[in-house]
Amino acid sequence: MWSYWKTIISKPSNPSKAFSLPKAEKEEYEKEERPEAQQEILKKVARSLSICTCTGSGAIRYCNRCQVIKPDRCHHCSTCDKCVLKMDHHCPWVNNCVGFSNYKFFVLFLAYSMLYCIFIASTVLQYFIMFWTNQLPDTHAKFHVLFLFFLAAMFFISILSLFSYHIWLVAKNRTTIEAFRAPVFRNGADKNGFTLGYYKNFAQVFGDQKKYWCLPIYSSLGDGCTFPARLFNSDAEQGIVDHQTNTKCAVDGQLNSRPLSESQNHLLNRNVSLDEQDYSTTNTGNGLTVTVSTKRES
Repeated sequence: MWSYWKTIISKPSNPSKAFSLPKAEKEEYEKEERPEAQQEILKKVARSLSICTCTGSGAIRYCNRCQVIKPDRCHHCSTCDKCVLKMDHHCPWVNNCVGFSNYKFFVLFLAYSMLYCIFIASTVLQYFIMFWTNQLPDTHAKFHVLFLFFLAAMFFISILSLFSYHIWLVAKNRTTIEAFRAPVFRNGADKNGFTLGYYKNFAQVFGDQKKYWCLPIYSSLGDGCTFPARLFNSDAEQGIVDHQTNTKCAVDGQLNSRPLSESQNHLLNRNVSLDEQDYSTTNTGNGLTVTVSTKRES
């Protein structure tokens, strides 16, 4: 019940004031009618923000309704009429948006509801067996037992499917929205753009201390505006895949990356270094020599 209550009363997190346009840029944006000129204004403001996703056409994600530049994984909820950080979906069962501020509570609510259904079904099972074998006295109570068992079983099956789906999302570090529409990065859409490995993906939602994972207390990592991301470098000459932890989005056609400091996120415990000796040379047979470099994690 506490997890359900926390899912309901937790207000959806909204983008910080840093993602709002300054007064001068806002007036300039509203006066400008050309989309290209508006994008230039947004790009100028976005240079100081940690953003690594964009629209399908490569434009800055901007909400005209809320008048803010959307942080990564942020979406506008038409029901709540506001932008919600790391929005997963709007749940009618809790009458609230499920996102960065209450996603852990929502998953725990599903888990505890499933366990409660198992408890009810297991305690009624013996009476259901007696009813099935005609050993239960012929009273009106037997219909209550039958109804309660089937109700608990049906709710368990439905909640199990929903819980399993969200556990899969947590393991992949995706939201429901991202599962249906992959986030778009500098080099195109990538459904695994935010995946960090199973443990770190779970830690993003439940925290880096396992003792708090099953408790309905807030322990998610990050601020909801910036997230560790896995970006791919499209430079074919290097042949290297970059795994950066939270980078700054490409603006004006340049990919400027900076790792998220440990004070911002506890997941950054991996240092990537390039060993100068890790080079292999291959002769292609047509007079060309290809040199491949690899990264070694330490």
